Amino acid sequence: MPKKMKKEGEPEVHDDLKGFDIKISPFGEITSNIEVDKLNDFLDDNVEDKKLKHLNDSEEE
Repeated sequence: MPKKMKKEGEPEVHDDLKGFDIKISPFGEITSNIEVDKLNDFLDDNVEDKKLKHLNDSEEE
Protein backbone atom coordinates (compact mmCIF):
# COMPACT_ATOMS: atom_id res chain seq x y z
CA MET A 1 0.00 0.00 0.00
CA PRO A 2 1.49 3.39 -0.94
CA LYS A 3 2.28 5.91 1.76
CA LYS A 4 0.21 9.06 1.99
CA MET A 5 1.93 12.08 0.51
CA LYS A 6 2.18 15.06 2.85
CA LYS A 7 0.56 18.16 1.46
CA GLU A 8 2.62 21.30 1.38
CA GLY A 9 1.42 24.69 2.55
CA GLU A 10 -1.56 25.70 4.60
CA PRO A 11 -5.00 24.13 4.04
CA GLU A 12 -7.85 26.28 2.73
CA VAL A 13 -10.10 27.38 5.58
CA HIS A 14 -13.18 29.52 6.08
CA ASP A 15 -12.42 33.22 6.65
CA ASP A 16 -13.74 33.01 10.23
CA LEU A 17 -11.23 30.26 11.05
CA LYS A 18 -8.05 31.87 9.73
CA GLY A 19 -5.16 30.95 11.99
CA PHE A 20 -7.02 28.01 13.57
CA ASP A 21 -4.62 25.42 14.95
CA ILE A 22 -5.47 22.21 16.78
CA LYS A 23 -3.10 19.62 18.21
CA ILE A 24 -3.43 16.35 20.10
CA SER A 25 -0.88 15.75 22.85
CA PRO A 26 0.71 12.33 23.43
CA PHE A 27 -1.78 11.89 26.30
CA GLY A 28 -4.78 12.47 23.99
CA GLU A 29 -5.49 15.99 25.20
CA ILE A 30 -6.84 18.28 22.48
CA THR A 31 -5.40 21.79 22.48
CA SER A 32 -6.54 24.61 20.25
CA ASN A 33 -5.85 28.30 19.80
CA ILE A 34 -9.58 29.10 19.42
CA GLU A 35 -12.01 28.82 22.34
CA VAL A 36 -14.33 25.81 22.22
CA ASP A 37 -17.44 28.00 22.55
CA LYS A 38 -16.42 30.11 19.55
CA LEU A 39 -15.74 26.96 17.51
CA ASN A 40 -19.11 25.46 18.49
CA ASP A 41 -20.91 28.67 17.48
CA PHE A 42 -19.18 28.57 14.10
CA LEU A 43 -20.17 24.93 13.57
CA ASP A 44 -23.77 25.59 14.61
CA ASP A 45 -24.03 28.37 12.03
CA ASN A 46 -22.27 26.62 9.14
CA VAL A 47 -22.79 22.86 9.44
CA GLU A 48 -26.11 21.04 9.13
CA ASP A 49 -26.71 18.49 11.90
CA LYS A 50 -27.89 15.26 10.28
CA LYS A 51 -29.40 13.95 13.51
CA LEU A 52 -31.61 17.03 13.92
CA LYS A 53 -32.59 17.36 10.25
CA HIS A 54 -35.82 15.39 10.66
CA LEU A 55 -36.91 17.75 13.47
CA ASN A 56 -36.44 20.80 11.26
CA ASP A 57 -38.38 19.18 8.40
CA SER A 58 -41.43 18.49 10.59
CA GLU A 59 -41.42 22.07 11.94
CA GLU A 60 -41.53 23.54 8.44
CA GLU A 61 -44.67 21.59 7.46
